[in-house]
Amino acid sequence: MLSTANKSFTNFSLWHDNSSISLRQIIPMKTQLIALLLISSLSLLENLRSVVLASPPASEPPLPALAQQAMAADPALSAPAITALRDRGPAGLDALWQAHAQAILQHEANSSTSASPEDQNAWQRLKTALDKVSGQRDCRASHLYWYTDLEQAKAAASASGKPILSLRLLGKLDEEYSCANSRFFRTTLYANTEIATYLRQHFVLHWKSVRPVPRITVDFGDGRKIEQTITGNSIHYILAPNGEVIDALPGLYGPKAFKQGLADAEKAVLQCNALAVGKRADFLMNYHREQLQTLAGNWSKDLAQLQRDQATAANASSSLQVQPALFQIKAATQPDAVPSDSPIWNRIATLHLGEAELDAGAQKLIASKTPTAYDASRVAFTKSVAENPFLAMMRNLQRSLAEDTVRNEYHLHFTIHEWFVKGVVPANLDQLNAKVYAQLFLTPDSDPWLGMAPANTFTGLDNNGLIKTP
Repeated sequence: MLSTANKSFTNFSLWHDNSSISLRQIIPMKTQLIALLLISSLSLLENLRSVVLASPPASEPPLPALAQQAMAADPALSAPAITALRDRGPAGLDALWQAHAQAILQHEANSSTSASPEDQNAWQRLKTALDKVSGQRDCRASHLYWYTDLEQAKAAASASGKPILSLRLLGKLDEEYSCANSRFFRTTLYANTEIATYLRQHFVLHWKSVRPVPRITVDFGDGRKIEQTITGNSIHYILAPNGEVIDALPGLYGPKAFKQGLADAEKAVLQCNALAVGKRADFLMNYHREQLQTLAGNWSKDLAQLQRDQATAANASSSLQVQPALFQIKAATQPDAVPSDSPIWNRIATLHLGEAELDAGAQKLIASKTPTAYDASRVAFTKSVAENPFLAMMRNLQRSLAEDTVRNEYHLHFTIHEWFVKGVVPANLDQLNAKVYAQLFLTPDSDPWLGMAPANTFTGLDNNGLIKTP
């Protein structure tokens, strides 16, 4: 065996720096055998290394398994599963939703107060997992996935051909105490079944926090506290897949008005995408000019209706109090001519109550957040409507939604359309957003107190009650 091996090794050469050196010339036969074994082993290891590096990474855990693990009571198990589902995008949220759809339905059908402590704990874990994976508080009512990285949203939009709906807000959408507008978005818009379905099918969703939201706590000293956020506004930007701003819906809208605004902007995105880059600016200018004309026409129709209603009231009454109101209506030829405290806004809102009507999905979420009023309404169901606390609250909410809708559409959105027509919209989204918050919402970045610490005002407190901590 050795003689054969020695014979075969006689002509074996060690290659180094392009030169060949005979092993028999420099080392004994036994050493040759050892050297060959070493060289063969090193070659085998190198081949194995090449195979390992060329092979694909281990497959990611299947989504159904992650969806089950996300419900583990041990955070050491649930946290990485939730993170993995979040990283998998909308598919991760869908997997979590499908895996626990029955639990969601059962919770919606039964009062949480009647559930066992174990079931309540399980529900809290599921609700938390849904919110973290989706990037939105109250995901259980919306089933919406929100990106928080605009570049990732743009990549998803480019792949799907969908426009982007980018929300800018104070605070964070996945936290309870975000600004008031965003909380109403979650309860009155995203929880609306038709709106949520439309958003899932037609848009890639994204949100970004502009700045922290101010919070206030009133402590009564006996265990009772009121904790809420104050001031702050939000805006939805409709973007082309490449991030170009097409339109924006400032502030809160009723569901029907919100969907109509989204549909108009989505149509503009699709038309804009079909154009050459050099023709898009002219298209956008014409689109916003047409939107201005539509708004002006709707404003004239609303004023005409108010005049007819006021004239009817004047003919039926001998009171002269209706005459000043009629004069104000006739003078309100443009939305920006109407003061913010004018009763005209409330009167116009009454013409648009249908646009603010809340569906069963939104009402169910609202009821879950106001159990006292809801339970009282069930007790008083057989009595008059005026004695029903929940229905009274819903009427007030829908009336407020209608007024916000007409103010935001006729004044703030009107102004945004004018900016596009005049060509004063910054191409950069962050710069446009700074302009919106400074000139429309009147809370510029330069004011750290968001208008709540007016200059030249004495409060009788040291430093006027303003406190800054490191």
